[in-house]
Amino acid sequence: MNHKYDTPRPFRYDAEVDPGEIRHIQYEVGETYLGRPVELPVTIINGEHPGPRLCLSAAIHGDEVNGVKVLQEVADRYDPANLHGAIVCLHVVNVPGYIAQQRYLPIYDQDLNRSFPGTSAGSTASRMARSIWDHFVSKCDIGLDFHTSTRNRMTVFHGRADMEDEGIQRLVEAAGIPLVMSGEGSSGMLRRVATEQGTPIVTVEMGEANRFQPMLIDLGLQTVENVLAAYEMYPEATPRRSDFQKVLTSENQKKWIRADHGGLVEMKWGPLPVVDEGETICVISDHFRTEEHVVTAPFDGFLAGILANPRVLPGHPLVHLVEIDEQDREHIRSAYEDVGFARHGTFHWMGKMGEQIAEPLLDDSRVE
Repeated sequence: MNHKYDTPRPFRYDAEVDPGEIRHIQYEVGETYLGRPVELPVTIINGEHPGPRLCLSAAIHGDEVNGVKVLQEVADRYDPANLHGAIVCLHVVNVPGYIAQQRYLPIYDQDLNRSFPGTSAGSTASRMARSIWDHFVSKCDIGLDFHTSTRNRMTVFHGRADMEDEGIQRLVEAAGIPLVMSGEGSSGMLRRVATEQGTPIVTVEMGEANRFQPMLIDLGLQTVENVLAAYEMYPEATPRRSDFQKVLTSENQKKWIRADHGGLVEMKWGPLPVVDEGETICVISDHFRTEEHVVTAPFDGFLAGILANPRVLPGHPLVHLVEIDEQDREHIRSAYEDVGFARHGTFHWMGKMGEQIAEPLLDDSRVE
């Protein structure tokens, strides 16, 4: 592969990380009310060999922690002696939100992921974004930004990216993500700003907030491995990509199905996250079960996002439904039968479970 850099480069922020070096740092991006520093944990693995720089970021929303575990594992896994280029791990981008275990920056509820590239004289979020952008993100060539759904919801493993961009197209193919929702993203979003300024970044969505889901974390790690292999950054990397890949554009029908009634939700879909038009998705009932309201699918669809809380009010989202055709259905079925929908690691909210999922959970012989 022909890189635009023929020799290894030091990675410079306020200091310098030489080729062949790993450095773990706590980088100051703000202050607390007490004047103490707000420090972002960063790992820089700078390879001995020339190559591109991969930026990995997590917890830009402070309650989204699956990606935090992905980056912890990455920081411990790769040897700079074998690395071509550099891996920059921004372990917890939104440190105040992470400490408070909430999505946004505390007090003013500022969304850090609507604040890039930021300004040095702006709001707290804008100043943090500017520092992170200038010292780390802007110095990289490609990136993966790890997210989960917000609280009380779950999102299946998928990517979000602007597929009109050629660099993004290559990165998505390299990553091997089965489902990608195409769009440029909102103003101030990290992936949008970075892509527009020449650093293609794909958002990787996976699972629920405030929890580790080990099998989804494994998929995230495999995505990193796929990218390292495709860009020839790590000769020992072993890629593994799904045979199924679906790119959804604005022309595809996507809809959040919302509750029209308050009550308790019982999911009826399953065992795979696919429903037919007219099929029952869930039933909402009152506590006496004297009233039941059936929610059906308005079209054949893939459940990309799912409520993870059995209590709803009118207007609460139930599922995020994405329109599919028959060919998509077979690809999805094949993909999930291969990896197992159990990878999403949560069963309290699920609908029907196939025997291959239910039996291991109910096997009495495994209980000591």
